[in-house]
Amino acid sequence: MLTIGVLGLQGAFREHKQSVEACGHEAIIVKKKEQLTEIDGLVLPGGESTTMRRLIDKYDFFDALRQFEQSGKPIFGTCAGLILLAKKINGQADAHLKLMDMVVERNAFGRQRDSFETQLEIKGVADDFEAVFIRAPFIAEVKENTEVLATYQDKIVAAQQGQFLAAAFHPELTDDHRLMQYFIDQVKKNKLKLATN
Repeated sequence: MLTIGVLGLQGAFREHKQSVEACGHEAIIVKKKEQLTEIDGLVLPGGESTTMRRLIDKYDFFDALRQFEQSGKPIFGTCAGLILLAKKINGQADAHLKLMDMVVERNAFGRQRDSFETQLEIKGVADDFEAVFIRAPFIAEVKENTEVLATYQDKIVAAQQGQFLAAAFHPELTDDHRLMQYFIDQVKKNKLKLATN
């Protein structure tokens, strides 16, 4: 059994914990940086990216998250988590963790009242994934080492780069756990690789 951490500083972390558990694995809500050493993979949940960054700095998580990434362990960012992963954010002087080679556009699908659900084809995951978009960003541009997994109205809404997975929508808000299972499969492969090295 794997242990997946969900960053629990702000946002929809409880729903992600339930999604991991629905896939048959242990999930812990990470509220202290020391907990990062106990987990095999990490989810950065939806919420408010600016608030999350402020809390990451306040609780001294920034360097610990970079060390986690440098250890090769997978990270999955959803909605605000996707924004935290991006190397560049349009209209913003500086980005956050700068781990994925992509440019993102914040609140790109409108305000809270413009939230919607749609079926997406996600490469390697599903051709009928029910995706919930709430004040969602989109990926405006990816570099050649970042693979596009899903688009909606010609906008990139899911991508992968090595150990990093990003989704503009909220996969934790439905009973469809296939994208979480896809991430867990990546964590499993990574753990086996680290064990054999």
